[in-house]
Amino acid sequence: MSTLAHTMMTAARSADSGLAGPGELDRYPYTGSPADRVGGPVWDGPDQDLGRVGRRPAGSRGRGLHGQLVQQLGQMIVSGDLGADRPLVPEEIGQRFEVSRTVVRESLRVLEAKGLVSARPNVGTRVRPVSDWNLLDPDIIEWRAFGPQRDDQRRELSEMRWTIEPLAARLAAGHGREDVQQRLVDMVEIMGHALGQGDSITFSRADAEFHSLLIQLAGNRMLEHLSGIVSAALQVSGGPVTGCDRPNESAIAHHARIADALAAGDSSGAEAAVRQLLMIHPEVERVVPAPREH
Repeated sequence: MSTLAHTMMTAARSADSGLAGPGELDRYPYTGSPADRVGGPVWDGPDQDLGRVGRRPAGSRGRGLHGQLVQQLGQMIVSGDLGADRPLVPEEIGQRFEVSRTVVRESLRVLEAKGLVSARPNVGTRVRPVSDWNLLDPDIIEWRAFGPQRDDQRRELSEMRWTIEPLAARLAAGHGREDVQQRLVDMVEIMGHALGQGDSITFSRADAEFHSLLIQLAGNRMLEHLSGIVSAALQVSGGPVTGCDRPNESAIAHHARIADALAAGDSSGAEAAVRQLLMIHPEVERVVPAPREH
């Protein structure tokens, strides 16, 4: 039975199979929407830039003060509210966000590791230009996707996926990882079940895992290191990155063809199927045209 035919079965696998069935993907640690991370009233005070991201009420601090401050300052820098070479005074940040010096210091260290800020003796901490940012960092990808650079981020993610995933599919074909290949089939089945139920969340989660597994199956550690780019592309919201984000039978059929080609060891077929999948959405076709035949 082909993967496509198998996909159309809506019954979940038995619980002892070790595979997630429809609706079971919640046990995986997918990130939530940034819309859930920012809130509260705007700041009052003379420094309007530092007041554009509001405090959270005490009850919303489940992620911890450190994680929240990283999110808030990171979003402000990436959005341009805190421009390049802008000085960041720890004491001022601590007062504005009502956090300790330790929380501020650790948060700035995280942002420095991402290339967003630099700290130098006798100069202090300043915002760095975009050219210094680690644009492959999943947090920065997410922050850009929800800010003024949203269109650029979507385009760049599409271009990166076009480079990474067809190559991963070619390398993955015939690797003999039956457990991973079966997991790919399982994800396609879950996507089919989710489509029938109108469950776009489960569909998108299975979709994200499918593409992560595809890169894992390639057996290339450097490509695997870049898998976070693909995951970020599929998980950011606010508009589709490719046709994968629009649940439909065509998208499922393309995923099924990829899985079938991988199982058959057909490297050219797997690569072609991925390219066809990435071409579903017109925006991707405009950004990265199909390769010319030689």
